[in-house]
Amino acid sequence: MDYDNTVEHTIDLIVDDNTCGVRLDRFISDGAPELSRSYIKGLVSEGKVLVNGRTQKPSYIVAAGDEITVNVPPPVDITPEPENIPLDILYEDNDIIIVNKPKGMVVHPAAGHSHGTLVNALLYHCKDSLSGINGIIRPGIVHRIDADTTGSLIVCKNDIAHRNIAEQIAKHSINRIYEGFVYGNVKEDTGRIDEPIGRHPKNRKKMAVVRGGKEAITEYSVLERFDSGRACRMEFKLYTGRTHQIRVHMAHIGHPLLGDTVYGSAKNPYHLQGQALHARVIGFVHPATGEYMEVEAPAPEYFKELCKKLKA
Repeated sequence: MDYDNTVEHTIDLIVDDNTCGVRLDRFISDGAPELSRSYIKGLVSEGKVLVNGRTQKPSYIVAAGDEITVNVPPPVDITPEPENIPLDILYEDNDIIIVNKPKGMVVHPAAGHSHGTLVNALLYHCKDSLSGINGIIRPGIVHRIDADTTGSLIVCKNDIAHRNIAEQIAKHSINRIYEGFVYGNVKEDTGRIDEPIGRHPKNRKKMAVVRGGKEAITEYSVLERFDSGRACRMEFKLYTGRTHQIRVHMAHIGHPLLGDTVYGSAKNPYHLQGQALHARVIGFVHPATGEYMEVEAPAPEYFKELCKKLKA
């Protein structure tokens, strides 16, 4: 196939009797071997693949006569540079560093966020002492939190520590406790949400409680109720780590996070920058000492201001 891969281009494929009956991503992979299967799934999920002019899921079974158009964006060359950005370091040794990520900071570079990320700051602070398992774009990054979520985040300085922490994350053995504010007066003081989470069936950029999604368990407790009944300050304990898990689960039970215009109200009456959510505690077994340790990130300043508003 002859095209200039430095600019956006399209690949047009037609399904015939010999190639029908397979998944959409498999069919494209066979017809455009220069694209990886995972990359194709991403294109399909982002709506960049059309079947007879309409978007479909990667699992769509192609039929004879289907006309498929694959819109391939140009490659983005993102090589993060060290930037002298102050870090709120909660703990640091030769194996790991735990930072209190501020609101609005993206964890690693991506399209539209090539500067000012946590990785840029870490490269300046740690220099070459970061694990390389996740490549040059995500050195040291073993897990993430949303850009507008504040709080504790583990970063690994070497590959041994990275593998160890990644294994604990995979086993769901890391203790993660969050704090946040939700709309409304939550009826019960404590509760448990055990509902699977997957991609939203209509908006692929969102997550949702869906049948066939991945297991997701969140326990919550009310820390403070406000007389107005407009909101509650909550604590959340994660037993799994799905994308947007707390945001999706709380919206599912009718109490979305304050400021969350994606899963909650678009009005944002408290003028918050994204969801009011903070990763307060992270507990894990240290990859070198083998001893359990916990680190707590102090609540962001805007939490105090939000409490004042809700009490008023």
